[in-house]
Amino acid sequence: MSVTRRYREAWEGFWREASAEPGAVFWDAEPVLTVGPHLALFEPYLTDPALPLVDLGCGNGTQTRYLADRFPHVLGVDLSAAALDHARRADPAGQAAYRQLDAAAKEETQALHAELGDTNVYLRGVLHQCDPDDRQSLVDGVATLVGDRGRACLVELSGAAKAVLASLAGDPDGPPPKLAPVFRHGIAPGEVSDEALPEYLRSAGLTVLASGQLPLTTTEYRPDGTRIELPSRWVVAGRATTVQQPPQ
Repeated sequence: MSVTRRYREAWEGFWREASAEPGAVFWDAEPVLTVGPHLALFEPYLTDPALPLVDLGCGNGTQTRYLADRFPHVLGVDLSAAALDHARRADPAGQAAYRQLDAAAKEETQALHAELGDTNVYLRGVLHQCDPDDRQSLVDGVATLVGDRGRACLVELSGAAKAVLASLAGDPDGPPPKLAPVFRHGIAPGEVSDEALPEYLRSAGLTVLASGQLPLTTTEYRPDGTRIELPSRWVVAGRATTVQQPPQ
């Protein structure tokens, strides 16, 4: 199974239109506010930090480059060729590598795992905006990449984010400027319940090692000047056969 043509084209259209200016994309906040806090939660559960790290759904590579400063081999993958064009232009020194990947396509994740071996995977805000029929296939792809020794760190909007997004979209003046293109291209955030995320992982053969709540910081601001944050949930998962608790 692979993602639908509609979904692929929506992302291509979004990234072709997106500005290369830092912070122009709604979710593309500074790494110190996004992947940095996530990494602090993720790292204690890594059984092998030297494994390749895959930033799945890397977009324009802002978070990927941060990860590449901290891990020896980082690969940013994305469904959208236009997103990867942004990522490569923003990374002329080649801090990270980038590759197009449909993570819902079994043969593609199997081929990448055959090339890299087990990997650690970072996935931020991807699952909730996938078409519902693609979500289990995507998590199955994550499990393929993780293999026996890797760990997956997933950060997804929680159920409480729905009311925040509905309020932003329903503003009489329209949604905030950085959120409007998301809706316009038909990739408006979908719904993944708090209970569904661990179930997707279990169905893929992964065990939840840790989870919690943490606001997902955006690049957009309210009229009063406060930055918009969306309620989110983070989960660290791995194979049950290699489950180890972090040192105390």
